[in-house]
Amino acid sequence: MSAAVPSASASAARSTAAPHRHVRTAVLMGTVASVHVLTATASTTPAVGTRIAAAQSAALDELHELDALFSPFRADSQISRLRDGALHPEDADPRILEVREACARLASASDRRFDANRHGWFDPTGYVKGWAVERATARHLEPLLVEDGVIAAGLSTGGDMQLLTAPGADWTWNIGIADPLRPGALRAQVPLRDGAAATSGPAERGAHIVDPRTGRAVVDAPTATVIAERLSDADAWATIAVVAGFDDLTWLRAAPDCSGMLIAPDGRIRRWAHGVEVAEAAEFILR
Repeated sequence: MSAAVPSASASAARSTAAPHRHVRTAVLMGTVASVHVLTATASTTPAVGTRIAAAQSAALDELHELDALFSPFRADSQISRLRDGALHPEDADPRILEVREACARLASASDRRFDANRHGWFDPTGYVKGWAVERATARHLEPLLVEDGVIAAGLSTGGDMQLLTAPGADWTWNIGIADPLRPGALRAQVPLRDGAAATSGPAERGAHIVDPRTGRAVVDAPTATVIAERLSDADAWATIAVVAGFDDLTWLRAAPDCSGMLIAPDGRIRRWAHGVEVAEAAEFILR
């Protein structure tokens, strides 16, 4: 996966005092998760500082909890126990049913370009990380936006992120989209106040994305970045876009309102905004 990176906005760069960034990180879900809370200044009241730290810890704790519940790589997770027949579906955590129903809707909408049952058992790996980040952000970080001095917050795992900005705050996240053909370089920038960004493709892990319809890895896969309101949507549809391939945008008709970019292995680009392919998209500042 080619990562998207949140950075300072143009408006913040012009201001005399850049926001202070409170950051907590943890290794989980096979990657690094980071929680960012931005305040107007480095100085906050002790009470606000305590609430920021508590919210960051709670968000990371929830991701640890959901990883323990859903990971197919842990023998003691409920997903693994369901696979092995050691747990009956009716006894499973209700959050598993919630995710199972969402994955079934995605399989139908994507014409099985996404299928959590592709192995013959339920494995929501391609959906649950985005869903977990989205859930933890809403439950633990969004309440911070009413705190005095807090202007924005976001949670990222492996470059996929859910971002928030306080109403009335002079802040815009600037999402840098990595160029899969030039390591360390950016291919585009996307200004975003509230929403999610996810990128999928072979740049970092090679041809690891499998087409559920054939059971084979996608050959000559493009890199796809999707910007949507919810990370569960952005993450899943970025993978769907990779499976569909560079020449196929028919899946856009079924996708939620989103914008995005495909980068072919030879460097060609296709862009879309709100479900329609565009030659020039104001959402993207190409480099």
